[in-house]
Amino acid sequence: MHSMVSTEGPRSTPARRGRPRSFDRETALEKAIMAFWEHGYEATSVSDLTRTMGIGAPSLYAAFGDKRALFDEVLVEYGKRYAAFGERALAEEPTAHSAVRRILREAAVRYTTPGRPQGCLFVHAAADCTGSEVGESLRDRRNATIAAVESRVRADIAAGELPADTDAGALARHTGAIIQGMSLQARDGASRAELEALAEIALSIWPRTSTHKG
Repeated sequence: MHSMVSTEGPRSTPARRGRPRSFDRETALEKAIMAFWEHGYEATSVSDLTRTMGIGAPSLYAAFGDKRALFDEVLVEYGKRYAAFGERALAEEPTAHSAVRRILREAAVRYTTPGRPQGCLFVHAAADCTGSEVGESLRDRRNATIAAVESRVRADIAAGELPADTDAGALARHTGAIIQGMSLQARDGASRAELEALAEIALSIWPRTSTHKG
């Protein structure tokens, strides 16, 4: 799942000159998303990208910059195209509990959608680049999601939707652990139904007040 919170976009690059592109940039970018989503950052080479995107290396560099610049753009576009469901849920649902319920249920569907890589790019792409700038960028996105959930939990505590002694930080980290775990289990072959069952168990531990309706 997208760090479900917007972060900085790709690094700006100087304007490039040359012949007009002979390929559709959006189509090529979508193919790059799929490559990084399936294989991660380190395991996806420039030659893998040019083969998947159907363009030569000079065209890739001219249109997207280097591999890191392309990956930065992929992260932004992946967030918009495939991972914005979390941010929407946090913005639209009336309580933290209902927002997390919606996020986990949607994650179960999206992480197991046939015809595209399983799980979440923000989780999987970080597996082989711990400690690098790329790894830190992905970590920041995941932590931004946890922070957004914690903010909603604290708001519900203040509003009386959750008990005053609720540990907002621990509950938010529990949510992050479940999201990331669902992604990894989807990669390992867990079905939508299995992830939905996991989501329901995770939701059952949420504290509630007598008037809670989320």
